[in-house]
Amino acid sequence: MSQWRIDAPGQTLVLASSSGVPRVIWWGPTLPASEDLAELARAEASDMTGGMLDRLPELTLCPLPSADWQGQPGLVLAEADGRPLSPRLRFQRAETGTGSLQLISGGEGVLLTHRFEAHPTGVIALQTRLEADRPVRVSWLAAPVLPIPQTDTELMDFTGKWLGELQPVRTPWQPGIRLREARTGRSGQEHPPLAVFSGPGCSYGHGTARGLQYAWSGGHRMLAEELPDGRRHVQFGHATGAHLTPGTRFESAELLAAASETGLNGIARSFQRDLRDRIVRWPDPARPRPVHYNCWEAVYFKHDLATLSDIANRAAALGAERFVLDDGWFGRRDDDTTSLGDWQVDRRKWPDGLAPLIAHVEALGMRFGLWVEPEMVNPDSDLARAHPDWILGPADQTTGRNQMVLDLGRTDVRDHLFTVLDGLLASHRIDYLKWDHNRLLPMVDAAQTEGVYALLDRLRAAHPGVEIESCASGGGRIDAGILARTHRVWLSDCIDPTERLRMQADAALFLPAAITGSHVGAARAHTTGRVQPMAFRARLAALRHFGFEMDLRALSGDEERLLAAVTAWWKANRHWLMRADILRIDSADPAVVAELHLAEDGAQFLLAAGIAGMSRQILPRPLVLNGLDPAAGYELRLLNPEDAPPQSRGLAALQQGPLVLTGRALMTAGLRLPVAWPSTLWMVEGRRI
Repeated sequence: MSQWRIDAPGQTLVLASSSGVPRVIWWGPTLPASEDLAELARAEASDMTGGMLDRLPELTLCPLPSADWQGQPGLVLAEADGRPLSPRLRFQRAETGTGSLQLISGGEGVLLTHRFEAHPTGVIALQTRLEADRPVRVSWLAAPVLPIPQTDTELMDFTGKWLGELQPVRTPWQPGIRLREARTGRSGQEHPPLAVFSGPGCSYGHGTARGLQYAWSGGHRMLAEELPDGRRHVQFGHATGAHLTPGTRFESAELLAAASETGLNGIARSFQRDLRDRIVRWPDPARPRPVHYNCWEAVYFKHDLATLSDIANRAAALGAERFVLDDGWFGRRDDDTTSLGDWQVDRRKWPDGLAPLIAHVEALGMRFGLWVEPEMVNPDSDLARAHPDWILGPADQTTGRNQMVLDLGRTDVRDHLFTVLDGLLASHRIDYLKWDHNRLLPMVDAAQTEGVYALLDRLRAAHPGVEIESCASGGGRIDAGILARTHRVWLSDCIDPTERLRMQADAALFLPAAITGSHVGAARAHTTGRVQPMAFRARLAALRHFGFEMDLRALSGDEERLLAAVTAWWKANRHWLMRADILRIDSADPAVVAELHLAEDGAQFLLAAGIAGMSRQILPRPLVLNGLDPAAGYELRLLNPEDAPPQSRGLAALQQGPLVLTGRALMTAGLRLPVAWPSTLWMVEGRRI
């Protein structure tokens, strides 16, 4: 029997094979260097009893019925004519490199390669490739299948909706199958391609956990199964039937794996660093993340130079560094029923084109960004009338947001979109594209996602200095696959800070601050009608990639001064804040959502505690911090004591001035914050002394 070991910071993967497809015998926190892998493999041997086959089928990287596997298969294959195909595969060879491993199995004209690569960020990437000596049909191809320990107690995956993204769903392990399949053609609010498996008593700060994210922006499937014999496994792959035509080569997307023995925050730390430092390819890594202004909630489709120039003046005065012109600048786009696909400047609104606005924005010291939705087309558009054959799906399909989808699996469609976008970027000084995607696909088609990737890759190569945001009805396409080609995500169309407080904290299990766009909205939120103070709106947005999205002409003098002050604070701290690890704090009070932003060198942190509702007890419960050096001393300072309400009439230590405590005290007894109204965000700065 052969064994192989792959290590990334914080986790180890051990594989073994005798003759069949290899299998994972360990996935979890780092094993000692002295671990005897042969003994580890031998320890896996199980007893037998009645009601079973006379041999226990192995849980391999691709479990197959031809190897007596009685659970869900890792591969569903057919000949080109549709006849089922169940090949018997044998292990052939291993190819090893520094931090990488390929295990190759084959038989009956089919070759299966399982690839593993360890990254310094703490993540291990896994991928499956299938090659055949004749065209075959693939209905299901799993990325390398992983075992889940029987000692684990909980599976956490995510659901969501427009205006309510990334809602955790916690499910106790039980016999049978938990199946999540996204068939909307994008990674989606409904079933994001993410999962975490945790052991007994796991919290954000303590316990063992394993996390997975499938780096694919199209339809996908997750299957977690507990067999009658008690073994458990998880599979990720493209949605069933996503490959519509026969072929000789198929690949899963990369499955990104992280493991932790410091709770869910250990998973968060690895995934945040991996996305920020490896997956996203920044146009200029040294450039500070700029303060955004987006005009959507100020003017919607009503564009004119004088109004937007006035708003740009106000944005620049408040500290904005990028001005983004949103939907409504092209075709005859007065509402969402027309002109998608017609990417020419609307001369009714912009008689001299966009150049005067761009020049004005640049004269104010800002750069210019533009909204586009290239994958979509309105039936009422010149493009749809000229090329009805370019529309994906049947002609009589139901529209979504009055639009249809262009077939990006076609080379001619991609060529047309590249020509249009390349011309737009070449003829204007555009620093940033907000790339939207507001309609579900009418069918699951892997070629559509591959086409989007090809278009983005080509555009990035031609314009490497342009930053791109992934927006899809808000957070409908947030995944590592799209982030390999973009630089920012729009977490949700809801910028109500009470809703965003929960969303941002839950999203931090995967998303770092530098990638997560968060904007200060109007006092009355456009998506909920809730009215909240500027202090809460501004401070909450300042926890991620910061910006404004409102009619700045409606601000009072006090609101302008406060927003300018928070903007200045964010600019002064973004050099470390945008590279900090976001660690969630386990709050004993469900009304409080808290997180700690720990600097890369550990020398400082920001504790942010949002009050989402009324507490059941009279006084705030202490917040027990994590991630600090227990032996170090920290000077703590409350940044916003002025946000205390009239009912705060005691003498909380932080209200009196700086407080010095050790990491051990903060991580054991915790920190007491002042009394606060709902819609307050306390910000406490900590510096190691």
